[in-house]
Amino acid sequence: MKPTASTTGTVIHEVFRRAYERGERPALVDLRGGHVYGYRRLVTEVTRAASGLVRRGARRDQVVGVHVSTAGAQTLAVHTVLAAGGVAAPIDPGLDGGEMAEWLRKCDARTLITTPDLAERAVRAADESRVRQVVSLGAALDTIDFRGLLTLEPTALPALDAKRQDALVTADGGRLSHAGLLARMAELDLPVRLAESDVVLSTWPPDGGADLVALVGLVLSKGALVVAAGGDHQGTSYDFSVTVVTGPKGALERVR
Repeated sequence: MKPTASTTGTVIHEVFRRAYERGERPALVDLRGGHVYGYRRLVTEVTRAASGLVRRGARRDQVVGVHVSTAGAQTLAVHTVLAAGGVAAPIDPGLDGGEMAEWLRKCDARTLITTPDLAERAVRAADESRVRQVVSLGAALDTIDFRGLLTLEPTALPALDAKRQDALVTADGGRLSHAGLLARMAELDLPVRLAESDVVLSTWPPDGGADLVALVGLVLSKGALVVAAGGDHQGTSYDFSVTVVTGPKGALERVR
């Protein structure tokens, strides 16, 4: 079944509105996580998981912590939260359990999405906050397996106001609406003007900011390919015929 699109003007609509027709063209290669996501697979998992979150009690405007170790996991988690009408709070994976618990309390998060390698710390932090459920992108003790969300009976996703609905809460306490996140995506695009033929190499790690979220959203909205590399990316540019790379200060640079 073709997934339903989100409200016009939201991040989900702008990023994924043509994803289904693009089929299984590669959208994101997560070298550290070892995953390749096609456009159709990505939008299908996002919408089904978002429906699962709603089934499990997620409500519009609720904050969901995103404590993950790879760009692919962050992309899947953040967009699932947004499609469910929530507000994603990216968390720097370098925070210790106490610091993370403090942040979860501060932003009043009720759900936390993590990865198996970080799950033990995530569960400890959840126990010291108001988080009611921890979802893991892979099996982990004392968590809900993300794959289980995909199997729940589908339900309608909420309609959102792009100008008023928050999309992200960042580590500095700032908030970005859907419109604000789309504006950050447009800002990143100014020096490079991405096209479908582009391949973007990203070396930005998941952290508590908005830049990686905006970058991946921009690339997907253009129908291009993003290759997320870890610290060692020697030879990656040649292997994937990279045309655009990330700079050290939240900017993009065209290399061909």
